[in-house]
Amino acid sequence: MLSKCANPACSTPFRYMREGKLFEIDNKSGQEFSSAGDSKAGQRKAIRKVEFFWLCGQCCAELTVVHDEKKGVAIIPLTTPFLVRRAAAS
Repeated sequence: MLSKCANPACSTPFRYMREGKLFEIDNKSGQEFSSAGDSKAGQRKAIRKVEFFWLCGQCCAELTVVHDEKKGVAIIPLTTPFLVRRAAAS
């Protein structure tokens, strides 16, 4: 459940959807196990895990939420060279 801004340096509480920006991160992990009811129980398979992060209005003007398969979810500045390189490659 969302309770505050995803920026660790900010303590703005989440109150309304109209304030700030909501991020949906689809995190697929091969480390999960299938359920016991599955015909292949006990075998590893990728399970879709959706997580939501919210940045308050002030933070979303300068930051964004990104997902890296190796590092996980991170809050980074909008001016990060990673975003510039990625946009240029598109």
